[in-house]
Amino acid sequence: MRKMISCAVLALSITALAAFGADNSIGTWKANIEKSKYTPGPMPLKSYTAVREAVPGGVKVTTTGERADGSPIHTTYTAKFDGSDSPVTGSGAPYDTFAVKQVNANTFTAVGKNSKTKYHADFRLVVSADGKSMTSTAKGTDADGKPMTLTLVLEKQ
Repeated sequence: MRKMISCAVLALSITALAAFGADNSIGTWKANIEKSKYTPGPMPLKSYTAVREAVPGGVKVTTTGERADGSPIHTTYTAKFDGSDSPVTGSGAPYDTFAVKQVNANTFTAVGKNSKTKYHADFRLVVSADGKSMTSTAKGTDADGKPMTLTLVLEKQ
């Protein structure tokens, strides 16, 4: 009986670890600009796609797109889920570091900062229960230090 209980506890522990380690944000996500909002307007993006790849203990994110002024977006960062700042390479993002924490398989918190401007934003990313959409909300200050909020609706490709 003890052996059976021990095996059951072990199996439950492994299942719980696997569930916590899951990341339902992995994949390619395209922004639906019409459903997204930015305050103060106008929306600073024309198009935006994020490719999220699993790496041990974190995620690698590559973004492409176009800003409202026509300038290209092409950035990459690899972040551990420990909340430590990770450098962002490339161009077009308002931040030069990004720090990510995983809350559960569908929810992440993050902080984007720029060392050369006043940009600072707290993000929350939530993958829908059906896994077909992800909403990224942000609140903080833009490059000039003015308050801003963003709700970016992304659809799984």
